Amino acid sequence: MCGIVGYVGPKSTLEVLLGGLRRLEYRGYDSAGVSVIAPGGHLETRKKAGKLDNLIAEIQANPLEQAHIGIGHTRWATHGAPTDGNAHPHLGGPESKLSLIHNGIIENFAELKAELLAEGTRFASQTDSEVAAHLIAREFAKVGDLPTAFAKVVNRLHGAFTILVIHEEQPDVVLAARRNAPLVIGLGDGENFLGSDVAAFVEHTKRAISVGQDEIVILRADSVEVRTFNGEVVHPDEFTVDWDASAASKGGWSSFMAKEIADQPQAVADTLMGRLESDGSVKLDEMDGLSIADIGAIDRIVMVACGTASYACDVAKYAIEKFARIPVQVELSHEFRYRDPIVTPNTLIVAVSQSGETMDTLMATRFAKEQGAKVLSICNTQGATLARESDAVIYTHAGPEVAVASTKALTAQITAGMLLALWLANGRAAAGRATIPAAELQRLGLELLKVPAKVSEVLDGLDLARKLGKDMANAKSVLFLGRNVGFPIAMEGALKLKELAYIHAEGFAAGELKHGPIALIEEGQPVIVIVPSLRDEESLHPKVISNIQEIKARGARVIAVAEEGDHQVADYAEHVIFVPQTENIFSPILTVIPLQAFALELSTAKGLDVDQPRNLAKSVTVE
Repeated sequence: MCGIVGYVGPKSTLEVLLGGLRRLEYRGYDSAGVSVIAPGGHLETRKKAGKLDNLIAEIQANPLEQAHIGIGHTRWATHGAPTDGNAHPHLGGPESKLSLIHNGIIENFAELKAELLAEGTRFASQTDSEVAAHLIAREFAKVGDLPTAFAKVVNRLHGAFTILVIHEEQPDVVLAARRNAPLVIGLGDGENFLGSDVAAFVEHTKRAISVGQDEIVILRADSVEVRTFNGEVVHPDEFTVDWDASAASKGGWSSFMAKEIADQPQAVADTLMGRLESDGSVKLDEMDGLSIADIGAIDRIVMVACGTASYACDVAKYAIEKFARIPVQVELSHEFRYRDPIVTPNTLIVAVSQSGETMDTLMATRFAKEQGAKVLSICNTQGATLARESDAVIYTHAGPEVAVASTKALTAQITAGMLLALWLANGRAAAGRATIPAAELQRLGLELLKVPAKVSEVLDGLDLARKLGKDMANAKSVLFLGRNVGFPIAMEGALKLKELAYIHAEGFAAGELKHGPIALIEEGQPVIVIVPSLRDEESLHPKVISNIQEIKARGARVIAVAEEGDHQVADYAEHVIFVPQTENIFSPILTVIPLQAFALELSTAKGLDVDQPRNLAKSVTVE
């Protein structure tokens, strides 16, 4: 939520800011703005509600002076409607010499605003953010030093925030503070950058530093200083961004989502690379934070996530319990800590988040660590808060995912979950608690190595899914059914339609059909069924075929997603989308892709923006 960019250096600041904001559009926003300080020391601000193009048009109509320091923002409305006045940046002080941008929510803004109103401060917006701008401007007028004033004010703020500030009277410095919201520094040659994530500046530098909790950044063209809120100087580690700006461009595709669906063979392969040996054995060097003794002592795993990532957890649950025989429960992060859960030092928390900045998930893991639990994260973003605060991390290496609706991040997360399941099974064996023969684990590893090529095959066979999506553009409701690992994929398919097409869609466990959902079936009702493998010895195939017959008899229009060679299903479903045969536990990586393509095409046929659906943000960085 919200995109933040800061820059100081010799380049055209406006170009840097607008370029960074363009690459941060995926985060979701409803207004945009910039502030720069011209060489003469004059602060100038432009901001507009709506898309970034509205801001660009405003700047073209009212040009800004050439500048070498500035801040930029895309806003996702929390306090106050998405209007020009509520857009960031906000100006502080009676002479409006200070400019501030903010990502997050200031929880105690009301009492702080009352304090300012009592002094006669006049407000130009309904936001909580403007309160911070006036407080910092007031404090600066008292002490005459911007870092000192800034530190004093941020210590008074409660909630989640990343704040950037510039001031006319100290025109060589950008100040930033972070609490419970993301912030990254980009290190250049005679220039430096700030951003909500590395996409803001990756066009200019791949050298980066993640800003820690309750830390302040003092950014100049030739220096970067990081301090705690209490003034202690810290020296955070630098890291290198492993992708370039071209990875965050459409590259000729009609949308970022279309491109990211096509990126999935590489995303899955890169997640496996270096971790799955050619003989099928698993090697996770990044798991040093969890010892063999830790693995042997685990008596329960709790997986926490939100949205699509929670469905990746649901799939991983089947694999971990099957391979490692460790009980797993999947919890929505925002529900987990508020129900007084039972967490012990023998509980392993597995937190899954594409951005690594999902606030609900971060708060869930912090709660668990306070109870003595170990935390393992599955994350796609280098230097993310979740990764830094975990005992161990599996990076998914899916590359930047720009579309709000997750595609390649999901398949990479499922892949990482499979690796984790195999690794835990090996670790249990090493701890003297073997759950599955070593030869069988290697066989499964070899099968997993074949999955990226099979993902490519799925992509080559999406014509029917795309056609059905276009044909159903006027559908008012679509239902999804699945069993076993197909159940979370049914829920994910429904979520994609809700996100992209704004229509009613529900995913059900097929076995629940007769316990209520069958009442929804009427003539012409589209139902998409994830059909389990016919080859599985414990296959649920006959039961799902029976479900298809039941809904077909009531007039449903049935679309099946089934593995190649399943000729039985064609006798009952109107349409069958085939995917390559694989181990049933790995099949979600394949079966979810036609559902992604279906949702994309249906939404496109309706003329909707598939990359930035209404009301949604890519990374939800507030609770």
